[in-house]
Amino acid sequence: MIRISSQQIFSSGINRLQELNSTLNSTQQQIASGKRVNKPSDDPVAAARILKLDQELSRVKTYERNVSLADNRLKQEESSLASSIDVVQRIRELTVQAGNGSLSPNDRKSISSEMKERLGQLANIANTRDASGEYIFSGFQGSVQAFQQNEEGNYVYQGDEGQRVLEIDDGVTVPISDHGKGIFVNVPAAVTGSYTNDVSGGFISGVSVVNEADLNASFSGTFPGDISIEVDASGNIQAQDINGNTLPVAPPVYQSGEPFVVAGVEATISDVTAGSGDTFTLNINNKQSVFGTIENLITGLDSINKGSPEGRAAYDDLVAQSLANLDNAQESVVLKQTELGGRMNAVESTKGFLADSSLYTNEIRSQLQDVDYAEAISNLSFQSFVLQAAQQSFAQVSQLSLFDRL
Repeated sequence: MIRISSQQIFSSGINRLQELNSTLNSTQQQIASGKRVNKPSDDPVAAARILKLDQELSRVKTYERNVSLADNRLKQEESSLASSIDVVQRIRELTVQAGNGSLSPNDRKSISSEMKERLGQLANIANTRDASGEYIFSGFQGSVQAFQQNEEGNYVYQGDEGQRVLEIDDGVTVPISDHGKGIFVNVPAAVTGSYTNDVSGGFISGVSVVNEADLNASFSGTFPGDISIEVDASGNIQAQDINGNTLPVAPPVYQSGEPFVVAGVEATISDVTAGSGDTFTLNINNKQSVFGTIENLITGLDSINKGSPEGRAAYDDLVAQSLANLDNAQESVVLKQTELGGRMNAVESTKGFLADSSLYTNEIRSQLQDVDYAEAISNLSFQSFVLQAAQQSFAQVSQLSLFDRL
């Protein structure tokens, strides 16, 4: 026979009541928090998986913030570039107007006045700041104004050539900035002609590329360089590349004021004495800042005197070369816009992927952690009933003592 003391009965009953009360409290906590797993002991396996899913969600949220930052920066840059194209296009229209031979000096000054305003507008666009106050076209030097005027009043690039990159997913990075030097400064310039040695007082004008294929073919696929030109004692035009190789000229005989073509480039030489030693240079593959193009154009409109043949030729060359340079500047910006479009597409695709990943992860996490209210409420009712029954039973058993009968 097993003897059970009153102390054992009391201890067993109290332990059972505490166990039932703990279970009831746990169910109440689940209902109140909406979570099935509030501590690891509730479900160790599920708790471990929930921890990993929380880490994944934290990773996704970090990348989503980076995606948002990249999207905003790229959209701001795209907007700035679109505005710069509008300004350059307006300046181009003014340049075409300036080419009208019937304009008076006052008309040209009026055109140059608007160009000065447009130049300042373009500088403001190139000095655009982001939400944190950094200049978006200064490379890594975000605190440095991209373009500033020097002592001569010309706009000069002050940033570096750095490009900021942001990670938007594991192993996926996207550039979020472009330096202004590559967009506004290193712009291919129109082919121009200049004096190397002026003896007889002649001049070169009307320089333009008429056959780019011939220009490239003349240098046998190498990088084209400057071409030197002179008229020898026999009255023939001699042309050489930077390596001293002779280039064919058509027509080869010099005639003052008559155009000739060398390596796909047309030019005109005037008022040169044959064999005098006058030499000219065709400047090829130079770079021209769009600000420099506009500044030179404004200066020319204000200062060139069209009263002499040389002055008229210089003015016509200024207009033609400025138009070519402005077209190149627009092309440079358009190419950058195309590049930006590709980056923005990559950012948008990554944004969609992260959103899907977040949704999928949240669904799995919800299945593991969120409480089923119908089941929880049913369990709570049952546990309350069991606890109440146990309490009543314990009250009855606790009265079964010999001393109660004395």
